[in-house]
Amino acid sequence: MSKKHKRDDHEEHADETWLIPYADLLTLLLALFIVLYATSSVDAKKFEDMSKAFSVAFNTGSGVLQNSAVITTGQQFENATRERRTGSGGQTDAQEMEREALMQLEQEDLEELKGQLDEYIRQNGLTTQLDTKLNQSQLMITIRDNALFASGSAIVKPDARELAVAISNMLQQYPNYQIIVSGHTDNQPISTPAFESNWELSSKRALEFMNILMENPELDRQRLRATAYGEYHPVDTNDTEAGRAKNRRVEVSIIRNYVDPENAESIGITGGT
Repeated sequence: MSKKHKRDDHEEHADETWLIPYADLLTLLLALFIVLYATSSVDAKKFEDMSKAFSVAFNTGSGVLQNSAVITTGQQFENATRERRTGSGGQTDAQEMEREALMQLEQEDLEELKGQLDEYIRQNGLTTQLDTKLNQSQLMITIRDNALFASGSAIVKPDARELAVAISNMLQQYPNYQIIVSGHTDNQPISTPAFESNWELSSKRALEFMNILMENPELDRQRLRATAYGEYHPVDTNDTEAGRAKNRRVEVSIIRNYVDPENAESIGITGGT
């Protein structure tokens, strides 16, 4: 009688080995849901947290339902993303807003200066000799060499000094920008007692024009520098006289302090003559 009772107790004991593959299945399903959630909003921080969640799920040996770190990973993703975007105390947003405001003010400055230059060009009939262009990096004033110099010379014509003075007076109203004066030539060789190469001619022309700008005591000399490009930055072909005439020029560039990295194209305010 007692033997039969013991046998019945043994027969009623359930086999629980199925729990092992069942727990593994739950783990895999949870991992799948984490992957689907993370890929719905691609984010480097989320992937980092997801990697940590996998490590916890597969390497610790803890039960899935016992591991609260895995269960709350989705919420951690959102919190981490929000914290990274706003920064501590919202400083990142504040800095970005300040930068955007400064960029807008700079854009307004350069548009205003361009308008003054364009009006001067129009009033003085210089539309064939001067041009202005505002793009993502600078406001550039391009002056044909025949408006400033005699052929093969770096001496500014007397009537062209008035132009340099007018440009200097406009530039002094905007004291927060660096100014680069650059000289350019065509590719025709030059060899004279005054200049042995186009490099020397373009350099001397840039310096001479910059010297007139610096005669204005209100224009900060620390903002100015001159550079020479010789024949190596043409804007047109050197195979025709018209193209070579365009390549012989002096450029005055007012350099932006703030450049939008997402804006790789011209801002759209070009021409002006």
